Amino acid sequence: MSGTVYLVGAGPGAADLLTLRAARLLAEADVVLYDALVSADVLALATKAKLYNVGKRANRPSMDQRLISRLLVRMGLRYQNVVRLKGGDPHLFGRATEEIEACRAAGIIVTTVPGVSAGFAAASALGVSLTSRGLSRSVTFVTPSTAKGGAENMHWARAAAAAETAVIYMGAMHAERVRDALTDLGVPADRPVALIESASWAEQRVMRGTLSELTALAAQVGEGPAIMVVGEVAREARGALEAANAA
Repeated sequence: MSGTVYLVGAGPGAADLLTLRAARLLAEADVVLYDALVSADVLALATKAKLYNVGKRANRPSMDQRLISRLLVRMGLRYQNVVRLKGGDPHLFGRATEEIEACRAAGIIVTTVPGVSAGFAAASALGVSLTSRGLSRSVTFVTPSTAKGGAENMHWARAAAAAETAVIYMGAMHAERVRDALTDLGVPADRPVALIESASWAEQRVMRGTLSELTALAAQVGEGPAIMVVGEVAREARGALEAANAA
């Protein structure tokens, strides 16, 4: 008899940002299939589980999504409690739909547990609201990254240009394309930008500048995942951080 597959949001990295439900499911899990960016502290909570690294990192060798889905189904047919541990939130750039559909097609019960998205951890690192009163009444979450072999489109850029605050996932590796796409759509070159690397981790870093400086900012990003915030709230972030440092 098949078990239950739980798609669990691991959050942005810090173990104490997990939900209570996520921590309980990890402790109960028979097997955990985890993403590349899940921290060792989070994995340590799965005290009795078999661990499988199915992580995907841009521009690096990684497991194909179809293979991940097949492995998830195989585990769901074999074990009672299977956790698919995803960085951030499963439903935001987390490929949740493919895995949910694969499990349901195999007759496996599947449920999801939300997690703190990296975009919210980035806002916390900046110390400002993504919808600061008087500055931003709209926020959009986009990515310029496409699936291997996927068709290129500019929907992401139009959405980012139209919003007062744009949170761009996987944007640092496409910094030149992001800069050119947004400026071509009329976004001013002096629009404030912040890059937050490894949000919520001990090695968290914040780099601030303008849209015209985006490629130079992105060149400073190391091995950690980076979130890009574009909009006047990033200018406010600079002021808030400078005031905090001065204090």
